[in-house]
Amino acid sequence: MDVRISAILLACIIQCAVSSPIQVFYSEDERLAENNAVANKDTLKAQGKEDTGTAKTQDSMDIHSMILAANKDIRLPTREGDIIQNPGRNAINCTSCLWPKSADGTVPVPYNFSYSYNADQLALFKTAMQEFETLTCVRFRPWTTESDFLNIVSNGGCASSIGKSGGAQRVALDANGCMSMGIIEHELNHALGFYHEQNRSDRDDYVIIHPENILPDSLNNFNKYDTNNLGTEYDYNSVMHYARDAFSKNGKATIEPKPNPNVPIGQRNGLSVLDISKINKLYGCNVCSNLLSNPNGTMISANYPSAYPNNANCVWLIRTPSGQATLQFQAFDIQSSPGCVSDYIKIYDGPSKTSPVLVDRACGTGLIPIQIASTNQMLVEFVSDGAVTGTGFKATYGSVQCGGAFYAPTKTFTSPGYPGNYSANLDCAWTITAPTGYRVSLRINYFQLETVTSCTYDYVNIYNSTLNAVMGPYCGPMGFQSPFVSKSNSMMIKMHTDDSNNYRGFSATYTFVK
Repeated sequence: MDVRISAILLACIIQCAVSSPIQVFYSEDERLAENNAVANKDTLKAQGKEDTGTAKTQDSMDIHSMILAANKDIRLPTREGDIIQNPGRNAINCTSCLWPKSADGTVPVPYNFSYSYNADQLALFKTAMQEFETLTCVRFRPWTTESDFLNIVSNGGCASSIGKSGGAQRVALDANGCMSMGIIEHELNHALGFYHEQNRSDRDDYVIIHPENILPDSLNNFNKYDTNNLGTEYDYNSVMHYARDAFSKNGKATIEPKPNPNVPIGQRNGLSVLDISKINKLYGCNVCSNLLSNPNGTMISANYPSAYPNNANCVWLIRTPSGQATLQFQAFDIQSSPGCVSDYIKIYDGPSKTSPVLVDRACGTGLIPIQIASTNQMLVEFVSDGAVTGTGFKATYGSVQCGGAFYAPTKTFTSPGYPGNYSANLDCAWTITAPTGYRVSLRINYFQLETVTSCTYDYVNIYNSTLNAVMGPYCGPMGFQSPFVSKSNSMMIKMHTDDSNNYRGFSATYTFVK
């Protein structure tokens, strides 16, 4: 049997086996809904996540803890905290639980919003869905006339069915409690056919379940299923993994990693590298995609430093845990062609090819200036044709807390908080890139940082084209002459502050000059 059908068929059998007979979730069975709300509230209370003075703060919660907090009053019948129980499922009709693939190799998943989410919330949905589109063959598309689609509602909780259940399939994402990218991706991944990670068949090789710490009514949430794991290793970092203290009755761990009990489990950022791999295997996606989700790391082209392959079409999505994503190339050798129409790199300020473009088709051997995204996400696209190749590229990625990448002919920018005082412990970077044949002229309008002879506390460095050609450090009041003029078409400004004595910072204006 095809591994994709096998996996989803198995998921459907499991769902039917562990669900008690209940009314369909579209009904208004108040007793069932109220019992479910009370059970979830007891769970949150036992875990210290109820709305009390001892509750975890939103910033300290992982995805599963956030879902349980949002679901304390959910009015849908669920199990495992957020899986909607659909009655009537059996092995016969579950062959259709996989969303069908189109002739072009993509998997369209229609969706409809049955709630008026605000503009910021809709933007969050778009970003979450774009990650699936960038890294897999799944395509979330607005519903038109399709008979099967996701009906996204805001009704007091975060929940989803497993796989395609048919018709208007409810996905609950409350506007007040479920608006994080990690939660949205968690529930959408359920709808694609995935269970929680710690329920997989080989989990006992990787975690210890502590029933003595689990709420008695929640023990079945830790059932181990006879799953098809798609040939992937266990993923402690999965967006689908429970928190360490999920459904705890005493605040102690209910899930303990082994052999190292200190391995982090649960996170709040979104899909993991292995989550992406499992989606691509389940749906047979023919894509070349890479997720870079660590705080910093290295990105290289295939075969580097040997020649990259012909006919490549690959993407790297940089998604740092916080700050603004940065990318700095150490080596760059891409086949040169007029207009870079043959082989090229393209860099986007966001998670998809519809995001604003930072670098439009770069090729040749000249290093690309450091790139700084406006958010924690940056997308790199690499395309090669069937002819000549080069050795490719090597780059490092990371993040800064503040800064920007500028390409307009002129702009005024300031340190964070200006004309108020800047904050402590900042590391900011701004890059300015002019067209080839132009240089950057930077005029300082105002400057006041902490004064110390060696400028080792708070300071600004100005880099003339490369990180090796530095002007500075500068600190204190403005005791230098401006404008600064670059030797090539790029310039970078870096600012560092320590933990005390904050001042107004700076204001600067740049222009492009011949």
